[in-house]
Amino acid sequence: MSDRGGNDNDMTDGDESAGETGGIRRSRLLDYAEMGGAEPPAAPVAASEPLTSDDAVARRRHEFAVLLGEFRRAAVLVPTDEDDAPLVGDFGGIRWIYAFSNESALARFAIARGEGGREWPYQRLLGARLLDAAVPAVGVPCGVALDVGTEGEGVLFPPVTGIVPEDAAVDAGVDVDAAMEVRG
Repeated sequence: MSDRGGNDNDMTDGDESAGETGGIRRSRLLDYAEMGGAEPPAAPVAASEPLTSDDAVARRRHEFAVLLGEFRRAAVLVPTDEDDAPLVGDFGGIRWIYAFSNESALARFAIARGEGGREWPYQRLLGARLLDAAVPAVGVPCGVALDVGTEGEGVLFPPVTGIVPEDAAVDAGVDVDAAMEVRG
């Protein structure tokens, strides 16, 4: 992995002997992937009282707001292409900037793409900088996809009001509460 902030790291383990691999050196990405994700998922906790639909929605909104705040304050890894532009993917009419919470998550993504053996240069950026500066600079509807390839841990930060600046939000000018009432 290579951090464009000045820390260049070779992605291989430095073992020059071919050994059992037939001349191919093992990528350090495999070591990162093996380090993470060994813990079993936490068991769900039962609520003491049944929640109403409104309570459940309010609770999920609060949980997402906390998660968003944590993301905005965190430094994340943003892999870059050969032109130093953030690596992106398009899905559902939205361009998604890929970001990762650590090198293990980036390694799992690389392996899932079948590209675990190559070097993955990246930039380390604050989540707030991604949402407030990078997303609007893209020029098309754009959000951030955090930890893609890490089963059960990925999070999408879509281009909507409250997550990205209003001029980059696809729902700018829409009364969300009124729209929710119409839906249901």
